[in-house]
Amino acid sequence: MASVHTTEEPHERPSQALMIAELPRALFEGLTLGTAAPLLMSLPHGDGHPVLVLPGFMASDRSTEILRDFLERKRFTPEPWKLGRNLGPRGKTWDMMLGRVNEIHARSGRKVSLVGWSLGGVYAREIAKRRPDAVRQVITLGSPFGTGGRHSNTSRLYRSLNRDNQAALREQIAANLHLPPPVPSTAIYSKTDGIVPWRSCLEPETETTENIEVPGSHCGLGVNGFVLYAIAERLSQPIDQWRPFSKKGWRRAIYR
Repeated sequence: MASVHTTEEPHERPSQALMIAELPRALFEGLTLGTAAPLLMSLPHGDGHPVLVLPGFMASDRSTEILRDFLERKRFTPEPWKLGRNLGPRGKTWDMMLGRVNEIHARSGRKVSLVGWSLGGVYAREIAKRRPDAVRQVITLGSPFGTGGRHSNTSRLYRSLNRDNQAALREQIAANLHLPPPVPSTAIYSKTDGIVPWRSCLEPETETTENIEVPGSHCGLGVNGFVLYAIAERLSQPIDQWRPFSKKGWRRAIYR
């Protein structure tokens, strides 16, 4: 698939046209997921290690049910975040997320992979920075850690719901938000994202980071067959043997 060309500024918010098209595009991606089943099932099975899946802004664990069901079928151990609707890093949210990782790590005796959708991916990277001993790898889906979501099409709503903790959030993490975590990290993004600027979702290039472009919408990232394939392939790597995602062969036509 050809790359999408754009004349937008580095962190200009996506166009209104892309934003309006988000829902129908996401529904289409979900409806066509079945056609990707043979490809998804061809992937090797996982090793059973725990995978904590964090939902995006204004979403709950219901939004990640398809993704978690798929990971379970591929013999990972997916875990919901269990913190209700994701309204932002308010109150004791950070402490509860860290507690969730600590609990899963202690219960399983294994490092936890973190998959975060949008704001959930911002959380995932920061959790990994605080508990690298408990985190195996991080995978983000359209997560605007490059700007902290300041230029997204939901930024006004986010600010209105988190006005009281903005100063504290900036003080705690925002200054270093763009820095990659000390564990392998994969950023999956779409240049036709209608919610966040795609450039704000890119990891800096290091030996343990990578960026994978996929065709699709922001709201469909958790039900997009190409995304699910990349997530499962990344998670199936043996621990401590992380390698960048191969874009050779047929993958070259899909992934950038």
